[in-house]
Amino acid sequence: MSPQQPSQVVTDSSRDGRVLSQPLAAVNDECPEAEKLLGAIARQALAQESIEDFLQSIAAILRTQLAVDRVLIYPYDRAQRSSAIAEATIAELSQFQLFSLTELGLEVAAQSAWQHQSSQMIQHEPDKRVSAQPSRLQASFVIPLQVALQPWGVIVLQTHNPALLQSDFASRLDPLAIAISQILQRLQAHYQLQVHNQALAAEVQQRTAQLQTVLDFEATLKRITDRVRDSLDEKQILQNAVKELTEALGIKGSNTALYDLEQGTSTIYYEYTTSLSSSQGRVSQMEAFPEVYHQLLEGQYFQFCSIIPNPVRGRVAMFACPILDDRGVLGDLWLINDKGYGFNEVDIRLVQQVANQCAIAIRQARLYQAAQSQVEELERLNTLKDDFLSTVSHELRTPVTSMRVALQLLGVTLNQEFDLDSELQKSKAEQGRIARYYQILQEECEREISLINDLLDLQRLDVGNHPIHPRPIQLQHWLPRIVNGFQARVKSRQQQLELQVPESLQKIVSDEASLERIVAELLNNACKYTPPGGNICLAVKRSSDDQIQFCITNTGIEIPADEMPRIFDKFYRVPSADPWKQGGTGLGLALVQKLLMHLQGDIQVTSGQNQTCFTFDLPVALRNFG
Repeated sequence: MSPQQPSQVVTDSSRDGRVLSQPLAAVNDECPEAEKLLGAIARQALAQESIEDFLQSIAAILRTQLAVDRVLIYPYDRAQRSSAIAEATIAELSQFQLFSLTELGLEVAAQSAWQHQSSQMIQHEPDKRVSAQPSRLQASFVIPLQVALQPWGVIVLQTHNPALLQSDFASRLDPLAIAISQILQRLQAHYQLQVHNQALAAEVQQRTAQLQTVLDFEATLKRITDRVRDSLDEKQILQNAVKELTEALGIKGSNTALYDLEQGTSTIYYEYTTSLSSSQGRVSQMEAFPEVYHQLLEGQYFQFCSIIPNPVRGRVAMFACPILDDRGVLGDLWLINDKGYGFNEVDIRLVQQVANQCAIAIRQARLYQAAQSQVEELERLNTLKDDFLSTVSHELRTPVTSMRVALQLLGVTLNQEFDLDSELQKSKAEQGRIARYYQILQEECEREISLINDLLDLQRLDVGNHPIHPRPIQLQHWLPRIVNGFQARVKSRQQQLELQVPESLQKIVSDEASLERIVAELLNNACKYTPPGGNICLAVKRSSDDQIQFCITNTGIEIPADEMPRIFDKFYRVPSADPWKQGGTGLGLALVQKLLMHLQGDIQVTSGQNQTCFTFDLPVALRNFG
């Protein structure tokens, strides 16, 4: 049924144009019967979940409570071409919801209602074509609605009851409009708050999900990084990387290749897969795939899906990422999954971070391997040197011993013919040539014998073949004998040698020969480097219940700080620190350190304030020497 076109008879039901500002309490006072109606509307407002549901419930309530034939609710539209958003109609009438106010001929009435802020009544002219219809509409009432002093829409009431035209029905509509507008304003604010709260909750949920994603990412990256960095084995590093990535991302598989830039090849060395066929060992010529390797060599990552199915894998999605550092590209990481899969930003960041960690770990592993190779080579060279020195020492011991015997026999002969003993007691300036040459030959022979013996002792200490014979030693009686052997030497050089040993010092159990060699070597060292007028002191004390401490101090000389770390090295001598020009082999302190290790002790040296002090500690009794 087509809508009836109303006549242009429009009446204004407001008396003074201020009806919309009338309080709701006045509405109830003036219209007590409206209380039931407004209560029903208010209850519906609380029961509905949206404005649309609320308006539909209003339409139904108004049609029933006001006994009209149709109720339509329209939103505000300057052009008035919008369809109704709610409708309630008796069964005999057709639905008009799709018709606009203009199509219903009510655009002028709606404009007047908004302008005057009051309800408008329009009487419809009789339609002869439908005069026989019992439901023929007699009038329409247009009720304005406003929210926050702005037009919001209109309610249209249509009726065939002529009695409503003669009663005060129209005057009751304006207070009703005010009440509905107030409810609508509050309800709209409530729904807006709900929408805002829902949006806020959604944002909080989104932020929480993002934070959880970040935490998961960091945890995954840390786990993979720890696995990668735990090893200095390049094979283990890359195998861990592909395994952890495949499991963390839940993909079909991954592999890693290392580049040989000189040969222009990429070789897959390690892979991990759950369902793909193996590609390990495959070698690719970079020049055969320039579109792939040009990007990887430039440090770029990319993902794609194969257009032409792989004969083995079929169509798959792939992601490629270079393994590079500041020195260049070492290889690449490939991730493989089902076609159509897209590696997201989090996946890509994870793979990039793992690739960076792999590059660092590979460099470290290669540096470690190079260092290990150098260490092994140095150990091999050191072993060769020790073997050489040991062999030479053994080979030289026999002829040098023969030279010593020959020198002794020569000395006997020279003493019989030239009174050699008397010549040797003279100063060098007064000695004859024969005595001087004989003394030089004897000193150099003894020096060579000492060098050979030191080398052999060091070699035995290095291989653990040095004999040890622990026995009790009473230091108060034992040390003076050793010190007395140096008295003539220090006296001739105008030096002072002092021994400090507490009388209450208990016996120690150690290897007497080794300890005597240590003390004698350090005293000899002190005599050698102490200038005339200097003091030398050997002091012994109990440093703890199970430790005894020896201190050999000499004045007048300091060891430069940069030389301190090297003084125990074999064949090393401090430059320009020998005032007596005695020379030496540079093995004495090295031998002392080795002997002390053999006796379960250690040695330290301090130098400053014009003196140098060697301090070594020994156990009161050797432990587990057997």
